[in-house]
Amino acid sequence: MTLLTLTDVTCDRGGLPILSGVSFAVAPGEAVVLRGPNGSGKTTLLRTIAGLQPAQAGIIEAQVDDIAYAAHSDGLKSPLTVAENLTFWAGLFGATSIEAALDAFELQPLRNRRAGALSAGQKRRVGLARLIVTRRRVWALDEPTVSLDTASVALFAKAVSAHLAGGGAAVIATHIDLGLDARSIDVSSFKPKASAHAFDEAFA
Repeated sequence: MTLLTLTDVTCDRGGLPILSGVSFAVAPGEAVVLRGPNGSGKTTLLRTIAGLQPAQAGIIEAQVDDIAYAAHSDGLKSPLTVAENLTFWAGLFGATSIEAALDAFELQPLRNRRAGALSAGQKRRVGLARLIVTRRRVWALDEPTVSLDTASVALFAKAVSAHLAGGGAAVIATHIDLGLDARSIDVSSFKPKASAHAFDEAFA
């Protein structure tokens, strides 16, 4: 059984293929870490997995509404408190409680503080806590540890481990070692090979 399967997927940026022939599967309890230099296509691949842009070719198999995507935006409303922000997201996804999310990222002391008054790292923790209230099984995460200090990175890694232990899965683009038992995929290996024919056409 797999929660996410990619078969010969081609992703494009601005209409030009940036990754081609991407194939891998993610099973319950498994994490995949995407590696590669900046600009290699990690974000594009995650956006394609999350359904935010269509694949140019290939097949992505996952259950409808099974994927939670988190990128650089924390998705918080500044006038609302931490608890109000999480309650809003919980309501969207049918969750009945935010307490597990608050506990996982040590946000209980901040629950009544307005999001606009939080530090960058605190905002990031609240943004990541949203993943828990989505109750979705596949987390697609783009550089999730941006703005986090060492202690907060450890909280995040613990939350991911708990998600995996509960039968979830994760695909994470990151440059740091999270200490997870995860499979690593270098997206650079899927860079399309330019052909002489394509080069000639470009200057026809």
